[in-house]
Amino acid sequence: MVDFKKTNAEPTTVTRDVRKLDTETGNIYESVAIIAKRANQISAELREELTGKLNEFATHSDNLEEVFENREQIEISKFYERLPKPVSIAMQEFVENKVYFRNPIREEGANS
Repeated sequence: MVDFKKTNAEPTTVTRDVRKLDTETGNIYESVAIIAKRANQISAELREELTGKLNEFATHSDNLEEVFENREQIEISKFYERLPKPVSIAMQEFVENKVYFRNPIREEGANS
């Protein structure tokens, strides 16, 4: 699992030159698809990690009077909200050539 807390991705929106995204694949749409798939993977990993941490604080009682704000839960949630968005992390990984991808159709054509 990648440590998303130490990423150097931008936490805010950044304008990018999309023409530079096709240097690895030769196709801008293929690059965007790769980034989108990686962003979905990152989002799922972050959601799983956050859910696991929040479940540590979960109370298993049905009594509404016993439900109270847990300071640790709030801090954990705020921390994850401040992280860069999964798309920003995926874009940064792609730009830094840290994303593994392959195109089976292109590989099949090369082997013929």
